[in-house]
Amino acid sequence: MPSQTRRERAREERRELIVRTARELAEAEGWEAVTTRRLAEAVDYSQPVLYGHFKNMDAISTAVALEGFEELAAGLRAGRERDGLRGLAEAYLRYAGEHPAVYDAMFVRRTDLVFGDAGTPAILRTTFGEILAVVTPFAPDDPETLTEVFWSSLHGLATLANGSRLRPTHHQQRLDHLLALISHS
Repeated sequence: MPSQTRRERAREERRELIVRTARELAEAEGWEAVTTRRLAEAVDYSQPVLYGHFKNMDAISTAVALEGFEELAAGLRAGRERDGLRGLAEAYLRYAGEHPAVYDAMFVRRTDLVFGDAGTPAILRTTFGEILAVVTPFAPDDPETLTEVFWSSLHGLATLANGSRLRPTHHQQRLDHLLALISHS
């Protein structure tokens, strides 16, 4: 049994190394740089070893995304507890800006994640729950729909800002407008 435990621990360490390396490569050079060949070279394992842990690059993106959701949920909780709706919105946009490749894995890249149904992983529900908790007072009749609208708006701001499609000098004004719209619902 001890050797099996040791093998399982070694397997999990390899898996974590692959995910961490994929994330680092994506953050440094973009997801286009994260190929199985490049990743295998970076972790010093063969491509078959990678495929022994992940069936394809989508599965690696999924693993990076799940880590991102853990981090985002914690940041949203801290922002919400610190400053309610504004604190949560700022935490969301800050995370997206500081971790653009992880954010892409979470919301833009193809993954194996399913949102909004019985198969949704718990951490996705937890992350949505952080947003729902702060939006609910503004929409007691249908808080989930307003939460989806608010989340969609934050996602749009984050995606456009990350793509340099918005004026960087007007970040605060955009956020103020969004928060006013939500709080006056």
